Amino acid sequence: MPRTALTLACLASVAALAACGSGEDGPTGTGTAAAAPRTTQASGETTQAKASAADGVRLVKIGTFAAPVYVAAPPADTRRIFVVEQGGTIRVITDTRASRPFLDIRSKVISGGEQGLLSMAFAPDYAKSRRFYVNYTNRGGSQSVVEYRRSKSNPERADASSARLVLRYDDEEANHNGGLVTFGPDKMLYIGTGDGGGGDDQHGARGNAQDLGSLLGKMLRIDPRRTGGRPYRVPPSNPFVSRAGARPEIYSYGLRNPWRFSFDRRTGDLTIADVGQNEVEEVDFAKQGAARGANYGWRPLEGTRRNFQEPAPDAVAPVIELSHKDGNCSITGGYVMRDAGVPALLGRYIYGDFCEGRLRSAKLSAPNAEGDAAIPGLAKVDQLSSFGEDARGRVYVMSLSGPVYRFAAG
Repeated sequence: MPRTALTLACLASVAALAACGSGEDGPTGTGTAAAAPRTTQASGETTQAKASAADGVRLVKIGTFAAPVYVAAPPADTRRIFVVEQGGTIRVITDTRASRPFLDIRSKVISGGEQGLLSMAFAPDYAKSRRFYVNYTNRGGSQSVVEYRRSKSNPERADASSARLVLRYDDEEANHNGGLVTFGPDKMLYIGTGDGGGGDDQHGARGNAQDLGSLLGKMLRIDPRRTGGRPYRVPPSNPFVSRAGARPEIYSYGLRNPWRFSFDRRTGDLTIADVGQNEVEEVDFAKQGAARGANYGWRPLEGTRRNFQEPAPDAVAPVIELSHKDGNCSITGGYVMRDAGVPALLGRYIYGDFCEGRLRSAKLSAPNAEGDAAIPGLAKVDQLSSFGEDARGRVYVMSLSGPVYRFAAG
């Protein structure tokens, strides 16, 4: 069982996706979606706001969904956003919500706890190629990155028969699955993987995160297009391509559970929110390209706290650390706000924590972020599962219990 009362409280709430800061195994997959009832609420964006902020920020509710875990949009498509539901469906939102899902792969997905359909990413040339990618927990308990194509005739339906497996990585436990796929400014696909689950990165002689022979506990970087009979291509510029015994897909390592990470749409900088164990939640930041080959320290380090008396060569310290003593348990990473319509947060990184629920912002820089604080006036988001960004740069936040909100000026 988890080792702290805080973690127990977190796990007792609805399916803590990003692994409450437990040092031991989280809840196992159940084969069903986390408890979040589907509703008949109007799904188009409304003017209803959950809260208003004195600083000129509010949250506009766009609808209620079944365990929403991500929001994305195709490049240059300013009409549509896509909401990923943990159970295995993706919903399209324009002025209204389509009655049928864009994609329904519930028959392929184990969902519950930290497992399920966890994210999607649109190819940079999506308008032409129709390619997009999903990351989900398959029926065998492994994480699968799969390519699909949009229907030729209907832009709001995927072609379910087009599925092609790109990459599968096995997890020893049901938690710490990572789960995010996103394209970087270099048009490569980045994949965040957890350390394999359980406490203290327990699998292997020194765990997985520091092991360059394992895909777990890493940030991977690939070209997901089929190449020469292979399901994907490894970019020759990856840092460990020529190192004996290392997986060439690895871009950076030493991560526990990078549930959510993002690229700044203006600068290309990379920010990783890495879920901690029993003490510390962390935010890692790197200028564009600087995360190449970076070691973020887990398992020897939890944030800057020594966890094992083991080496962590050239470990990069986080720019933000949140303590569990303040009610945090599982960090939920967000985005640097580039929506000019929300000037109060422009240029600031927006993020939060699953258990604490308060929306925070900071000005990112290395070696330390500046001005990290709760956003004034905004109510907490219960079971804060994820953030998302659309083609306009507007930022969304969602609760695993159903609501999805968009940041707007107050």
